[in-house]
Amino acid sequence: MPKDAIDLSQLRRVLVVRLMHHGDVLLSSPVFTVLKNHAPHVEIDALVYHETRDMLTQHPAIDNVFTIDRNWKKLGAWQRLKLEWALFARLKARAYQLIVVLNDNNRATALVRLLKPRWSVVPDVPDRGRFFRKTFTHRHALVLGNKRHIVDWHLDALRRLGIFPSESETKLQMVAGPEAESRVDGLLAAQGLPRGGFILVHPGSRWFYKCWPAERMAALINALHERGWQVALSGAPSDEEARMIAEVKAGVVQPVIDFSGQLSLKELSALIARARMLVGVDSLPMHMAAAAQTPVVALFGPSRDKVWGPWQVPHRQVSLDLPCRPCNLAGCGGSERSECLENIPVRQVLAAVESLLAETGQAYPN
Repeated sequence: MPKDAIDLSQLRRVLVVRLMHHGDVLLSSPVFTVLKNHAPHVEIDALVYHETRDMLTQHPAIDNVFTIDRNWKKLGAWQRLKLEWALFARLKARAYQLIVVLNDNNRATALVRLLKPRWSVVPDVPDRGRFFRKTFTHRHALVLGNKRHIVDWHLDALRRLGIFPSESETKLQMVAGPEAESRVDGLLAAQGLPRGGFILVHPGSRWFYKCWPAERMAALINALHERGWQVALSGAPSDEEARMIAEVKAGVVQPVIDFSGQLSLKELSALIARARMLVGVDSLPMHMAAAAQTPVVALFGPSRDKVWGPWQVPHRQVSLDLPCRPCNLAGCGGSERSECLENIPVRQVLAAVESLLAETGQAYPN
């Protein structure tokens, strides 16, 4: 137990700040669960970017999700100031005793200075100056490199405060909600897809240097069809992913059911929860599958797989054993193309799928 552990009995309200992308925010969800389990009397709020709010809304441990809209910076100075001040006023009225900052961020540092909580914790970033270091009452050490999962990085903030989670408390959690679940059930019924009777393939990623070639994904789908599995596709509503999905479908011999571009994030979560398995790459749906406890096969190229791999869910990570990976670069030499990912053979991915299907109790479709 750290000598400067906080007194949980003195807490009434806590703010957790995670200002990053969708996956980062979903991977912070165990922090709220652990806080609530160890201090059930406490009200817990989140502060995230507006577009990532669906990762945490309806989480049973969260009372309020406050958001910052990145589009504010496109507004005039006066309008932006009014919006920033309104957010600050709402946060100030909550009178937080503890603020947990999960990533080094100038805005979060300024908020801690202005909100003046009794306690605050942040990752200990070595090259940050005295102003940053004196802002927070606690800083937690970082294990750098491809060694420690990001969920444990997040939970290290709580460990530094004297809150030690059990493994059973640290699963990811995303709540789709009844509206999203009802719509997805209707879509599946219309396609004749039974729950657990199809494999969902999500080829895309926010960053395309993390993607497997479309022709190889199509070859994998053909192999799954030959084994009797129904396969559905999902993808984000972007032009780039739409082109990728079209390329995949062009290489598929039998028709494939395509849900790409049709679903909200909550609906995608509900769809993943109803699949027998998700096959994809290092991207948000992989983490959604972990939250839903849907087995997942994930292809990894340059990403740090021990940091970002599927968390506490039956899975297979597929990669090539090369001395240069994981380099954590945007493609070879920054080229936006990753040979360590593009060259993964179809047979290696298919073997991972078949192995995981057998391990999780249903190697063949009903």
